[in-house]
Amino acid sequence: MLPIRRLCLVLPLAMPMPASAQLFGGNTAELAAQVQSVQQRLDALDARLGKLEGLVQQNQQLLGLLKEVETLKSEVAKMRGQDEMQAHQIDTLGKRQNDLYVDLDQRLSELAKANARPPQAAAAPAVTPAPPAAAPSASPPVATPATPATPAAAVAATPAPPQLDPLVESRTYEAALNHFREANYAGAIAGFKGFLKAYPDSALAPNAQYWIGYSYYALKDYKSALAHQQKLVASYPGSAKVPDALLNIATNQIALDNLDGAKKTLEELVVKHPGTNAATLASRRLAALK
Repeated sequence: MLPIRRLCLVLPLAMPMPASAQLFGGNTAELAAQVQSVQQRLDALDARLGKLEGLVQQNQQLLGLLKEVETLKSEVAKMRGQDEMQAHQIDTLGKRQNDLYVDLDQRLSELAKANARPPQAAAAPAVTPAPPAAAPSASPPVATPATPATPAAAVAATPAPPQLDPLVESRTYEAALNHFREANYAGAIAGFKGFLKAYPDSALAPNAQYWIGYSYYALKDYKSALAHQQKLVASYPGSAKVPDALLNIATNQIALDNLDGAKKTLEELVVKHPGTNAATLASRRLAALK
């Protein structure tokens, strides 16, 4: 196409050369210069057209790249949305698990309250049988010197230590648990510590120790949370709260960048407490850490 266009421009200039040469006395050199000038302009136009064609091709490639970038952006946005949904689901599952734990502890507290003896029966004083009357004797009684009170009588005279009211115990635990339910973790820590101090031998003592550790975890004090959960495992090895405490120990170890320790804790949980919900979650975390 370009050679034809070039001929169309050159022929009108080349055809009248003989007539022009006769008109101007045969000065063909000037005409040849003009033809050469036109030829140079045509070459320049060809060069510019070639550049424009190259730019058009580059623009088409850029448009293709822009389309690919937009496609990637949409895919990334979709993946971010899925990630946010999964994070929300994980957060919701965690809250549901905490609610289940709180509800379970509430039921244990109510059962302890129902099985507790009434305080009136516990405070009733023990009745000691009266000594038997002395048999009559024919001989007159022999006077004996007065003796001081015996140690046994002194022991009997001392008041017995007051027994703790199980209703008060249950209410104290429930008050601390309500603090945790309301996300007042500092109040929950203080309440459960007070409960353990007042009732160290309570059946709910392992649960109180667990909620202390979990409250510290909620406050992002991972070192304190780790120490209190380890104390639960050491002090109450037979408690049903041990699997949950081990799971929280691993969570705190991960937060403290102790991945090796977390793996060991999770493996211990899976081996020693199979079939528990905590062991199932531990298996999933182990798969994610590997």
